[in-house]
Amino acid sequence: MGDAQEYQLDRKDVQILNELQRDGRIANTRLAELVNLSPSAVLARVQRLTREGFILGYEARLNPNKLDAALLIFVEVFLDRTVSNVFNDFKYAIKDRPEILECHMVAGGFDYLLKTRHRSMEGYREFAGRVLWDMPGVRETRTFAVMEEVKDTPLLDIRPTRVLR
Repeated sequence: MGDAQEYQLDRKDVQILNELQRDGRIANTRLAELVNLSPSAVLARVQRLTREGFILGYEARLNPNKLDAALLIFVEVFLDRTVSNVFNDFKYAIKDRPEILECHMVAGGFDYLLKTRHRSMEGYREFAGRVLWDMPGVRETRTFAVMEEVKDTPLLDIRPTRVLR
């Protein structure tokens, strides 16, 4: 990491990031009150944190139970390594699938872990048969239907620390 620039997150930066994680729609004046800075100072810090890549964007968290996507399924994917460019082809095919919320290449007994959402088990079976099993290089899958979501949070545990860009 020879030429990476280092940025020191101070206590105020961490407070701002924590508040924005909890409520990305918070008014700048309210955020300024909570972190005990002027609105202009908070705005400048938020702009810097965004510019430096600490803040990637803002989005609404939607309720999948109300939007016909209540069934959460994790899928282990095993790829056929004998096919050339199998990893790149698989990654390319995954990107445009709205049912797939997350896709992670992992170390261990399989290649990728997918987090998917569906209206029902029938909807998942349709997705698996029509889409997943026809993706480039897929040799085998293992499906894990979630019975209960015990914890689901996008919040990161951040503290003042030295951070590399």
